[in-house]
Amino acid sequence: MDSRNLDKAIEIYSKLISGEDISRKHLENGALYDEYYGNAEVYDIVGTIMKKLNLAIYEYQDSLYITAGEGNRVFGYTNDDMKKLLGLRLNKELYLCYFLMYMILLYFYKDSESYQFKEYIRPEKVVEETTKYLNGITKDLSVLVTEEIEQDSFRAVALMWDELPAVSSTADGETARAAKNSRAGYVKLTFNFLTAQKLFVETADRYYPTDRFKALSENYFEEYRGRLYQLLGGEEDA
Repeated sequence: MDSRNLDKAIEIYSKLISGEDISRKHLENGALYDEYYGNAEVYDIVGTIMKKLNLAIYEYQDSLYITAGEGNRVFGYTNDDMKKLLGLRLNKELYLCYFLMYMILLYFYKDSESYQFKEYIRPEKVVEETTKYLNGITKDLSVLVTEEIEQDSFRAVALMWDELPAVSSTADGETARAAKNSRAGYVKLTFNFLTAQKLFVETADRYYPTDRFKALSENYFEEYRGRLYQLLGGEEDA
């Protein structure tokens, strides 16, 4: 193994794990992108590092991105970590935010055959799409009382959404604030997290997906789409 190639591979890993951009268009790190795709040994070493650390590397429009693999407790977030970051206490609150992330993902990307990115999404659109999806579920649950449903189940999420007002009664036409008192508030909480992760950029209450989001949705979602749907109560091949 060439020591120079090892150094370059480690440098690529170091830049990516620290959140820096490695892109052909990037003045400082552009050469590293060329090293990754132009040097087979560097490519293989980076791949080995990622596999050993349970990380995935994705390419989108001449740029590289990484994400933690499933169950990665070092570079990923546990449910408890997520509750702290989002300011939540209950599992059903966290699962609602997870579901909102899923709905946001579906808005931009469903599968490789229908792949086309919309320019942006508004919070009220997320509320509308989520309500539409969950309406059928809450109708089926009408014979049940809340106490009979486990708080970490998909049914609990559906009932919780059904009980929330669309917006806070104190909003009075203002832009929704991140809070747990309305559907719009939970959507705002979710977008605050996604923005902090550099997946969206917010302008005038419009949320624009970044290239990082596009890279993850194009690659990661295709890999885990069946599993995500199954977790939300459907069949894996639906």
